[in-house]
Amino acid sequence: MFLCMFLLLAAVQFSGCSRSTSECLKVKDWEIIYNSRSGGVDIYKNSLPLCGSVYSSFKYQEKLIKSCDYPNHRISSRKYEDEFGKGYIYQVVCTDSVLPMLVQTFYIYPDYDYVLTDFTIEDDQELSSNYMAPLIIDSLANGSFLWNADSRVLKVPFDNDKWGRYRSVPLPFEQLTSYEVTALFNNEERNGIIVGSVEHDTWKTAVSIGKSSLYNMGSLCCYGGVADEQTRDSKPHGSLVGRRLKSPKVFIGYFSDWRDGLEAYANANATITPPRKWEGAVPFGWNSWGGMERNINFDGVISVSDFIKENIQGKGHFGEDGLVFVGLDSFWDNLNWEQLKQFADYCKANGQVPGIYWTPFCDWFPENDRALEGNNGYFYSQTHLKVNGKTKKLCGAGCMDPTAPSTLSRINFFIDKFKAAGFKYLKLDFMTNGIVEADSYYRDDITTGVQAYNFGMKHLRERCGDDMFIVESIAPLFPANYAHARRISCDAWGEMWHTNYMMNSLSFGWWLNRVYCFNDPDHLVMGDRSDAENMSRMTTGAVTGYCMLGDNLSTKGT
Repeated sequence: MFLCMFLLLAAVQFSGCSRSTSECLKVKDWEIIYNSRSGGVDIYKNSLPLCGSVYSSFKYQEKLIKSCDYPNHRISSRKYEDEFGKGYIYQVVCTDSVLPMLVQTFYIYPDYDYVLTDFTIEDDQELSSNYMAPLIIDSLANGSFLWNADSRVLKVPFDNDKWGRYRSVPLPFEQLTSYEVTALFNNEERNGIIVGSVEHDTWKTAVSIGKSSLYNMGSLCCYGGVADEQTRDSKPHGSLVGRRLKSPKVFIGYFSDWRDGLEAYANANATITPPRKWEGAVPFGWNSWGGMERNINFDGVISVSDFIKENIQGKGHFGEDGLVFVGLDSFWDNLNWEQLKQFADYCKANGQVPGIYWTPFCDWFPENDRALEGNNGYFYSQTHLKVNGKTKKLCGAGCMDPTAPSTLSRINFFIDKFKAAGFKYLKLDFMTNGIVEADSYYRDDITTGVQAYNFGMKHLRERCGDDMFIVESIAPLFPANYAHARRISCDAWGEMWHTNYMMNSLSFGWWLNRVYCFNDPDHLVMGDRSDAENMSRMTTGAVTGYCMLGDNLSTKGT
């Protein structure tokens, strides 16, 4: 409704697709128009303006270069087909006598409520850039829709560490940065715009929105190359190097309900990089960290397996489908490998799937160099990522280079030992340690933290095989194709504030179950808390769709 009200204001900025020319592409509800006055591109949805004068930008020789500042622009469009189906591409080729050629591409599909865009820069000489922004709009006030007194912007955290929250931020605000994706929406009528990256192979992406007043949204910039405190980085994003560099591909769409928009965004991500499939039942089980924690012992975990078998399994619909996980978390190494195999065998005899925990990119004693497990000739110091020449640490652990042969050898050793012992459920933690920006990586062809993370996780996933359930605990939002599940929040026990916090992550991140098979609500810990707290916490597991108990079930009592 308020889009219609704003059409007259927007008409000044938008040129309109009044005649058929090479500079105008109309595909069903979409119109893409090159604006010769601004040097940008205007985008219409259902004949109403979505955004005006869209341009791109990149860092080149320490300067920011804008596509709209190029002197020459050549426009073309043609039919196109990819994993999204049949559609069209609309290209703006920008040339200059001294700058690299820039090619901005818009991907339009008749049946979708969104457009995708990216750009490349090409030159005969080698290029280097650590910042590429495929979608910049200098002012949303004259290019989208009228904001009312309860308009908001969704701030999405980069990862789920340090109890960071999603935030629905009302106007006005000074400046806002959301990671990977954001929603700009009217909280009364629920219509809104979704902007975010749908590729996660190279860049850490953010959406930055400038100073906004009560009825005037500021500038918007979706860019690859963010590296700050929220991404756990202490140096700039790594640079791409080559004669042809590509930005992240970005999603922009208008939806009558912004929640539908986030689900469409998730589906677009899953179209480009399909989730890891899981054909089994929904997870149910137990994890030791909630109550037993550091006190894992052989007799205790055996008695937990028996307690679940006798009191919970197959009762009240818990595990009736034959899938019950019993997982050892951190401090599983209180047991030796023989005891671990005995535990795994015992669980299987009780009709349960044994699980274990691991941190593939963490050296928990970075000041103490020592030989890597497996008698492979490597030392932990050979795994360390360096920032300004010093070992990078997160959460007290040294960050390990996911591309280094030493790190990969350690992955091989532990995954093979877990599989040999019979474990079929693997909880991975502190994954952000493997995605940080570093001085360099072992492989010269890898220059960014996301590239390194993908390299290491691909190796780990292949080593695990297809029959091991993988859940990520503390981990970045993306990439999402290496695990079946990801914890929706940081650690959550049973107090009411934990329930409140976990539900904040689910209320704004529910759509992640389209890029992972499951959202994990963390262990459900009852303990000696009130009935209201316990019922609330158990309900969070039910609405998330995944239930892992966390109490110490080896102690006496019911």
